[in-house]
Amino acid sequence: MDVRFDRAGKRYPPSPAPRGRLWGRRPAPAPEPAPALAPLNLTILSGQLAVLVGPSGCGKSTTLRLAAGLETPTTGRVFIGDCDVTLVPPAKRDVAMVFQSYALYPHMTVFDNLAFALRMRKMPAATVEKRVRAASAKLGLESYLHRRPSALSGGQRQRVAIGRALVREPLVFLFDEPLSNLDAVLRGEMRREIARIHRDTETTCLYVTHDQVEAMTLADLIIVLDGGVVQQVGTAADVYQRPANRFVAGFFGAPAMNFFAGELEDGGQTLWARGPGFEIPVPRTTARDRRVLLGARPEALSLERSPGSVAVSGRIDLVEVLGASSVVRFRGEVGDLAVMTNSQHAARPGDDITVWIDPSAVHVFDAKTELRL
Repeated sequence: MDVRFDRAGKRYPPSPAPRGRLWGRRPAPAPEPAPALAPLNLTILSGQLAVLVGPSGCGKSTTLRLAAGLETPTTGRVFIGDCDVTLVPPAKRDVAMVFQSYALYPHMTVFDNLAFALRMRKMPAATVEKRVRAASAKLGLESYLHRRPSALSGGQRQRVAIGRALVREPLVFLFDEPLSNLDAVLRGEMRREIARIHRDTETTCLYVTHDQVEAMTLADLIIVLDGGVVQQVGTAADVYQRPANRFVAGFFGAPAMNFFAGELEDGGQTLWARGPGFEIPVPRTTARDRRVLLGARPEALSLERSPGSVAVSGRIDLVEVLGASSVVRFRGEVGDLAVMTNSQHAARPGDDITVWIDPSAVHVFDAKTELRL
C-alpha cells in the first residue's frame, strides 16, 4: 500500500489503483477481438470487374486491403494469378489502388503526379512520357498536365488519381469507393469512364462501394457483404431478380422492396400466402414453417388492374414525384407499401386507393432464417 505524508505529518489517502484494475486483484483478461471477416473463399476471373458492395462496416475495405497487402490475414491465402502473395509487400504485388481521397501530391503538376510511380521504378524518360500521354488522352487530361491539383475540379482530380493507377499497367486495379466525394452528375460520368477503361484495358478490377447503382452498372460480378459475411455472389441480374435472402432483397432497388408477413395454406392445386388484407398464390416451396415473409418490388405493384393480379387497399401517405415516374407510398391492412407508377396518375395524399400486385413477381422468404424459398 502506498502511504504518503505531507510536511505537517498528515497522512494522505492511498494512491488510487491503476485504471482498469481492481486493488489486489489481477486485471480481467481483454475480450477476444471480433473478426472483421468471416471465412471468405472468393475467386475473381482474369479480366473481370468484381464489385464488393454492402453497408458501412461490412468488411468491404478490409477485403480490398487484404488484396493490396495493407492487411495480413490471420488465416487463409491471397493469390494473384498462380502466385501466393499473402506475405508479399504491397509494392511488389503489381497492383494499383485508387483511394476514396484523391491523395495527389499538391506541389506537383498533373504530369508529375502521373509520372511519379514510373520514375520511382527508374523507367526511361521516353517510356514515362509515352505512358503519361496515353493515360491523359484516355482521361481527357491533356490540357491540364501543367496544372497543380489545387487548380482542378473534383472530377478532374479523381481522373488524375485513376490515371496514376492506369499508367502503371498493373495486374489488378483496386478501387476503394473512388466516387463517393463527387456530386451525382460527376459520379455518372466517372462510372462510364471507369467502365470504358476496364473495357479497353481488360485488366482485373476489384471495386468497393456502398452504392447499389455503381455496383449494378459496373460489375461483371457482385459480392454482397453484411457483417463480414458474404450474403450472395452473382451478376447484377442474379442479385436483383433472385436475391438470396431478405438483406440482399432490401439492399438492392430504389425504392426498396416491400415486405409483408403471411402464412402458407395449401389450397389443393394452389399454395396460398394469406395475411391481413391479401391472399396471393405462390410457387410450391419446401418450407417447414407456415410463416413466411413476402417481398414485392415497387414496380411489381400497379394502380391499374391486370389479369391475375391481386388487390390490396390502403390510403396514400405520400407521393414522391421523380419526373417521368412517381413513388406512391400508402398504408393499409397489409402494412406500409410503395408503388412505382408514371406521373400521369393524379394520386394525392389522403386518397383511398386499390393497388394490384403481380403474383409472379412476389418473392418468398422464410420468416425465421430470412432465406429465399
